[in-house]
Amino acid sequence: MGVIAKQSIKGTIVTYLGVAVGFVTTFFVITRFLTTEQIGLARVLIDAATLFIGLAQLGTNASILRFYPYFVSNSVSPTTQSVGGNREQSAVSENGFFFWTLLVPMVGFVLVAVLFLSCHAPLSAWFGERSQLFVDYYYFVLPLAFFMLYQTVFETNANVRMHIVVPRAVRELLTRIGLLVVYLLYAFQVLDTDGFVWALVGVYALAALCNAAYLFSLGGIDLKPDIAYLRQNKPLVRKYLLYTLFLIISAVASVLAPTLSSFFITAEMGLSYTGIFAIATYMSVMVSIPYRSLTAIASPQLSMAIKRDDRLEAGTLLSQVSGNLLLVGGLILAVIWVNIDVIFAILPNGATYAVARRTVLLLGLGQLLVATFQFALTALSYSRYYPFSLLFSFILTVTALVLNNLFIPRWGMDGAALATLIADVVYFGLAVLTVRVTLQCRIFTRRHLLTILLLLLLFAANQVCIEFVPFANMWLSSIVRSLLIAVVAWLAYRWQLSPEINDIVAKWMHQFNRR
Repeated sequence: MGVIAKQSIKGTIVTYLGVAVGFVTTFFVITRFLTTEQIGLARVLIDAATLFIGLAQLGTNASILRFYPYFVSNSVSPTTQSVGGNREQSAVSENGFFFWTLLVPMVGFVLVAVLFLSCHAPLSAWFGERSQLFVDYYYFVLPLAFFMLYQTVFETNANVRMHIVVPRAVRELLTRIGLLVVYLLYAFQVLDTDGFVWALVGVYALAALCNAAYLFSLGGIDLKPDIAYLRQNKPLVRKYLLYTLFLIISAVASVLAPTLSSFFITAEMGLSYTGIFAIATYMSVMVSIPYRSLTAIASPQLSMAIKRDDRLEAGTLLSQVSGNLLLVGGLILAVIWVNIDVIFAILPNGATYAVARRTVLLLGLGQLLVATFQFALTALSYSRYYPFSLLFSFILTVTALVLNNLFIPRWGMDGAALATLIADVVYFGLAVLTVRVTLQCRIFTRRHLLTILLLLLLFAANQVCIEFVPFANMWLSSIVRSLLIAVVAWLAYRWQLSPEINDIVAKWMHQFNRR
């Protein structure tokens, strides 16, 4: 975990700097200057583009992580001499890998764009009654999706080369700062609605270009395809094509499920509710932010372990990553929930968004499941048992589709969040069980059980304080209950629920004492 820890720490620092920018944007800009309908428009456009690229990439991101080790080889060149004579230097060749990571998503983009354009009429009929503004800007999804697609492709290429910090900074800092500027320009009427949507596209275009520039600055990037290498490795090509076909089919399910709630709310309740749901989603996503940083560097190592059939290393990675994310994500969710009333109190127009109080908790629990168990799905997708994840993706989508259709008319946004949570429980439960049986990797350990118990006690103690130790002052109540989180964090440290986090804290304390 040494390399993983160092890279993930840097990535997490960058990510949380981005969170700070996102916090300012969400809580002090868009909620103050934008209407809920305008927030909803931005959200549904980005969700639509996310769905678009999930289909258009044809599994490129997962394929990069899975097949990069198979394309990398060492070539020997006698370019370096030592004092005692000749010394051969090993150079890394990627055998034209980068070219295919550009071509495949471009083909996918063209195909999905044709489908997207042909669906304009039926989708306009579905959204038009309550969300005409989205219909008006329907075609803007195309350029937005294009730049989001290649921003991700360049970022993933950097990740497999063990460079995650700069692409993470582009995603979490540059993009968020760009969006903040766009929102402010729109708020002060420098931009009209047309200019606002074009500026959104421009932010992601800039992000894609920055990632491309950084990737090429690393060196060793070859734009030429190596046809000879493919001819010499026909079994690898067949494996890649089958895996890509699998990912195309599974993307229909796995990419659709996370955006279903947003689309259902937009169509059945209107863009205003989509805007409120978006704010609740922004809050809950903080729970899974550590997952993005940690797994960006852990995924390539997991891919290597599975390629070598090293189940011990794969199981260790799965257990450590999931355990760390369960603890950290659980504490973040506790911070949000304990202070939820304060959050809505300081939020501009907070009374408008406070109706999503329970929605935040339900979505946060779903994000905790994502943070803790998504890495198990990653392991499954890298192994020969990857077809199971296709089945699970369809189960996830069908469950979310049925439950959204049932719950939203009854409970509105809370129903959408509950539908997502139940679908996630089914999805990840099947995934963890399958990884245990097929890969013989044990994800759950005693530390996981102790962490869950500690978090349950924390939430129970918080509720007891609310019910039986009421405070007249909301701020004082929040401070006192937040002390419970500090106690739980201290217990987790003392019980060594995460030895990796304990090591990091010990190093920080040692450096601090030396100063």
